[in-house]
Amino acid sequence: MYVAVKGGERAIARSLELLAEARRGDTAVPELELAQIRQQLRLGVARVMQEGSLYDEDLAALAIRQAAGDMQEAIFLLRAYRTTLPRFGYSEPLATQAMRVRRRVSGTFKDVPGGQVLGPTYDYTQRLLEFGASAASNTVEADEPLATTMPRVLDLLDAEALIERIDPGSDPEPTDLTRDPLMFPADRATRLQNLARGDEGFLLGMAYSTQRGYAESHPFAGEIRMGEVDVLICPEELGFAIEIGEITLTECQMINQFHGGNGVPPQFTRGYGLSMGEGERKAMAMALVDRSLRCDELGEPAYAPAQNQEFVLSHSDNVEASGFVQHLKLPHYVDFQAELSLLRTLAAQQRKAAGTEALA
Repeated sequence: MYVAVKGGERAIARSLELLAEARRGDTAVPELELAQIRQQLRLGVARVMQEGSLYDEDLAALAIRQAAGDMQEAIFLLRAYRTTLPRFGYSEPLATQAMRVRRRVSGTFKDVPGGQVLGPTYDYTQRLLEFGASAASNTVEADEPLATTMPRVLDLLDAEALIERIDPGSDPEPTDLTRDPLMFPADRATRLQNLARGDEGFLLGMAYSTQRGYAESHPFAGEIRMGEVDVLICPEELGFAIEIGEITLTECQMINQFHGGNGVPPQFTRGYGLSMGEGERKAMAMALVDRSLRCDELGEPAYAPAQNQEFVLSHSDNVEASGFVQHLKLPHYVDFQAELSLLRTLAAQQRKAAGTEALA
């Protein structure tokens, strides 16, 4: 056993050497710089920051390079590093209504206050490989200056009492899922926190299922906006909030089919999604899943996977999912030998019983 262990250590050390060699690739090719990844793979960087729960573009770029482009491994690396960092406090709630918008579209109203702002998007591109594309200029300017802030599209419906009203002061103190375990049933604030850290692909599949009829959902994209917001903290020694920086966010508010009853008039309902960086698809999927998970509070029948909060929240974390799946690659010799021995015993007993019946 001791020899086997030592041999395993040597094999692991050699494997790590091969990994470093494979990750670097041909040394004749220049190594990727973090600035290149941060600037030219910004959507990948945004996803790693979002699901890694750490807003730092340089660290996300480093994780992507170290993981050789494996986004789930990069997310794991960033999240693991995050656990080593000291925590100084919590920020004030982000004022996304004051976002300095770079992209803002609505699928419900053509003309909205402030106008539709297409911004950087693949929505209007042809999905063709651009073999001869040259680098674009970085001096693109807007046709006209954008407003400093833009009102929310859903405020138009709110003014007519046509959409459910959310009291900003009604939110409970949120659970910190990085410190406290997920418990069921989970309130909406906890669910949103879980979904924000959830795997984009998983949430996209869940969101797609709701559109195909596996939930009570008929959504409209009320507003999708992307831009910069200020981050404020309120130090105890000061007693007032101060700005410590800004981050890029993507926010999505979905408008869903109307609901009423118990003295409440028919009105539209909401789904909400928020993502770090330029994460439009994630924010939209999150908003759709958020709405489907509200079935109990809205008195809707829950029969679809996307309406089952324990199913969705327990399986949305790609770090946990990846760990459970990939641990099967590790040695399970003892477990397998135990089951193999049991199977041989059962098979022998069955053969013996069959022989006894034949003699009878």
